[in-house]
This record gives sequence, structure tokens and C-alpha cells, in this order.
Amino acid sequence: MPLKSVYNAPWFVKVVFVISLFVVFFIAGIAYKHITDLSKSQSLVVHTYKVNVELEQILSYLKDAETGQRGFIITRDSLLLQPYLKSRNNLNNSIAELKVLIQDNQEQQKNLRELSIAIDQRLDNFELASSYIFNKPNNAAQFDKVFLLGNDYMQDIRNKLNEMIALENGLLEERQASYRSTLKFTPVFLYGFVIIVLIFMYLAYAKINTNLEELRLQNHQLNVFKESTKQSEIINKHGSWRWNVDEDSFHFSDNLFRLLGEEPNAFEHTIENFMHFVHPEDVKKLSDSIERMRHEKDLPFVTYRVIHNDGSIHYLKAYGKSTIDRDGKTQLLGTTTDVTEDIAHYNTLELRNQELELNNKELAAFNYVASHDLQEPLRKIQTFLSRLKEKESDRFSESGKTYMARIDVAAGRMRALIDDLLQYSRTNKADAVLKSSNINTLISDAQQDLAEAIVEHDAQITVANMPKMLVVPFQIQQLFANLLNNSLKYRAKERAVIISIEYVLIAKSEDERIASGHFAQYHKISFTDNGIGFEQQYAEKIFTLFSRLHNKDEYSGTGIGLSICKKITDNHAGFIFAKAAPDQGATFEIFLPKRQ
Repeated sequence: MPLKSVYNAPWFVKVVFVISLFVVFFIAGIAYKHITDLSKSQSLVVHTYKVNVELEQILSYLKDAETGQRGFIITRDSLLLQPYLKSRNNLNNSIAELKVLIQDNQEQQKNLRELSIAIDQRLDNFELASSYIFNKPNNAAQFDKVFLLGNDYMQDIRNKLNEMIALENGLLEERQASYRSTLKFTPVFLYGFVIIVLIFMYLAYAKINTNLEELRLQNHQLNVFKESTKQSEIINKHGSWRWNVDEDSFHFSDNLFRLLGEEPNAFEHTIENFMHFVHPEDVKKLSDSIERMRHEKDLPFVTYRVIHNDGSIHYLKAYGKSTIDRDGKTQLLGTTTDVTEDIAHYNTLELRNQELELNNKELAAFNYVASHDLQEPLRKIQTFLSRLKEKESDRFSESGKTYMARIDVAAGRMRALIDDLLQYSRTNKADAVLKSSNINTLISDAQQDLAEAIVEHDAQITVANMPKMLVVPFQIQQLFANLLNNSLKYRAKERAVIISIEYVLIAKSEDERIASGHFAQYHKISFTDNGIGFEQQYAEKIFTLFSRLHNKDEYSGTGIGLSICKKITDNHAGFIFAKAAPDQGATFEIFLPKRQ
């Protein structure tokens, strides 16, 4: 995980706090241990000093006793024996103190036992020497021997004391070294951990400071959002409300008051005050919805009317949804929208639908007239014209025959126009049903419809294999027939007609011309011919109703065929485009949506 993401994690401050707390306790424990070790080292140093002092004291007591004895021997003054007499008791006390001090040192205990024996021997020697002074003053030789032996005992005691002091001094040196090491390491150790704690505290501070900055920014954004929400409510003519079900308390947004024709907070936020503005005929409906919302914790869309103080009536639509807050309390959050204009637009749309329905009926009546009433006199004209040609043509002058031919052509053009208009009107039917159809069959049927013209012009038509599609069969067959007929009509007279029909399935993203389509994939069917073509600037105009690029005397037609093709592709939510160049043929590309 990147360090930045760890630093920005919401748990970072908590972890730093826990680590800092742990480090503080750890430092406290280490500090306590070091202080305890320091105190122990100091106690050991003091202990060593005490042992040395007691050893020096023993030597001092022996020296005092020895000095008193020598003074007595020289002066025979018994007062000089006082140090000697006190020394045994003092020596016993010092030895007892030493036993306590060195009880954890086996080697020193052994030395102390040997020292005690040597002291006892020396004290006994003192006793023996003193007895010669009192009882055998004339036995000088024996006294000298005893006296010199006392010197040897004293030297042994000094050696043993020096040995014990040297041992204690060695221990003292070790303990002083340990004491100095502990004393030296402890501040460094504590300082290092304090630095670590300060680093963690700084990181926590930096994170908290960053969080505070983010919080200030979020508060600012929240205030902006709150203000924009208020403006949005005003612009979109809706207000919000909140109902705390457990406490049965309401809160209305400022714009909800405006939807009632009042200023914000013009009355207390209660449902009773709100109901005063509801139209009397809608009070029960709204009350029942609120009561149902109380139990079902939900409010489906409900529309009702309110009356402003100026007497105007407005339509409001409300919706509510229950939520649970952090305290476990149930709240209903809802929105109320002023749909007065929507209702007015709906009423207008209903009126327009009625007018459209009437127009459709009139169009159906027109289709009936066009298919029956208009074609009936046209058939009579063509019938009588045919009879005149058969029976009376010999009686007409040349100009009369010319007029008769023109009437025949005009009647034929009129019939073609009526047929194309009927065909175009049939493509407007909205009740056509999409069916899974074999496109290959529909193209074959379209060729059968134009078989005579195809044979007449010796047209070569190649058709790619195509999958089944969901289409309106008769419309798609008409589309194919019109495109084939268009290629046959606008053929180049100096070369045979060649028509190629290709197919490919493409994604919408593959062709920017169909980017506005609502389907992911489209069937692309291309009709390519080698006819006379046209200027590319007319590629859209040719699909306009009654649009023609050539004189009617050059090429027959009504200008409706390609309009029918455009209408059929529109009915299928598809597209049709044309590409061409003069005398280089034309390509018509049809895009029909792939439906599931």
C-alpha cells in the first residue's frame, strides 16, 4: 500500500495515537527499569563502601588494642588497656555487620571466617601476653616469644583484610563501571524514545491539521451545496420535508413554504398547519396517504391541490421514503414538487392528441378518397381514352392524336402519383408489428415484384447472405423494391446494370453517422449500382418528399420512392444514407438496429 494512501487513510490518526500511547508506556517501563538498575547499581556501590569501611574499622580496632597493650607493657598503667578491652566487643559487632553485608558473596564469607579465626588468635595472644605481665613478670623469654607470635597474627590479619578489601575494590570497580554505563546510556535511550514520540505526535498533528483543512473545505462545499440546493429548489419549484416518526415532528424547507405561497418559516412546522393550505376536496386523500405512510414507512407519489392566499390553485406532487438515522430513529425524507405547469402541459398535450387523432381520421378518410373516389374517375378517363384510341383514332387530326397521347401520359402519371401517395401513407401506420423475418426472402420477393424490369434491362444482382431480423416485413420488402427500382430507373444507358447488395453487422461506435442511435449494434445493408449517380450535395435532398433531381421527361417518377425508404428506416429506428458521384453510380446504406 503506498505511503500516501496510508497517511490519508481515516484510521491513520487512531493508529498513530495507539502507537504513541504504547511508546509512552514502553518508555515509562524502560525508564523505570533503568532507574531501578541505577538505584541498584548505586546500592551496590554503597554496599561495597560499607564492606570496606567495616574492614578498615576491624583493622583500626585491632590497632587500638595493640597500641593499648604496648602502652600497658611499657607503663604498667591499666588504663591503657581500655581500648583493648573494648576492641573485642567492637570487633564482634563489625564481624556481625560484615556477615550481613557479604551474605550473598560466598568467597568473602570464607575470607570472613578465616579472618575471624585470625582475630580470635590475635585476641587470645593479647590475653596470653597480658597474663605474663601480671603473673610472670620475670619470664621474659617466654613473653618475647608470645609477643612476637602476636605480630605474626597481626600480619596475617592485615593480609586477610587487604585480600578482602582488594576483592571488594574489584567488585566496586565493576559496579562503578556498570553504574557509569547505566548512567550514560539512560539519557540517550530516553532522548531517543522521546524523539520517536515527538515524530509520531508531529505526524498525528499534521494529519489532524490536514483533516481540519479538509473539514473546513468540506464545510465550505457543504454550504455551497446547501445554497445551491436552495436555489435548485426555487428554480425547479420543489421543496423538501423531513418527518421524525418517533417524535412526530416535521421540518419543511424554505421553498416548501414558497410552494404554499408563504414566506419561509411563516408558520410552525406541523402537518396541521400544512393541511390548512390543501384544497378541501383533496384533504382526505392527503390525510389517508399520510396515515398510510405512518404505518408503511413509505409514501408513493400523491398529487393534490393547494390554495394560495391570493386564491390561485396549484398542483403539488409529493413522495417520501423512510430512513434510519445513526440514533436508530425512523425518519421519512420527502420532496414536494409544483406540477401546475406539467398539469397544464398535459392538458394541452391531451388536446393536441385529440386533434392529432382527428387529423389521422381525416387522413384515413383522404386515403379512402384517394384510393377509391380519386381512382374511380381516373379509371373512367383511362377507359374512355382507351376506347377513343380503339374506335375513333382514325377520325382525329394529328394534333388531336398528340393531345390524346399527352392525356394518356398525364393520366398514367396521375395514377402513379396516387399509388405512391397511398404507399407513403401506409408507412405512417404506428400499429405495425415487428416480426422475426428472413431478409433474404424479402429481397427475393422484391426482385420478383420487379422481375419484368430486371429482365428487360438485363440487370445483374448479387445478394449477400443475411440473418433474420426483427422488422415489419411488408415495409422492408417495399424498401428493397424501391431501392432496386431506383437503380433500374437511373441506369447508365451505355452499360449493363450491375447491383450489389452487401451486409455486415457493426457496432454503433464504428460509424459516427449513427452515434445518435439507441442500439449498440446495427445491421448495415448496402445497395451499390453503376448507374448515372448524382452530386453528393444532393445526398439528403433526395429523401425529401416530391424531391426530384431530373426532369420528368427524362426519367419518370413522382419523387416519393426514396421518401418512402426514409420513412421506413425511421419507423424501424434506423438510418439511411446515400453516397454518389456523377456517372459513377450510387450507394445507399441502410442501418437497421439489432434487436434482442
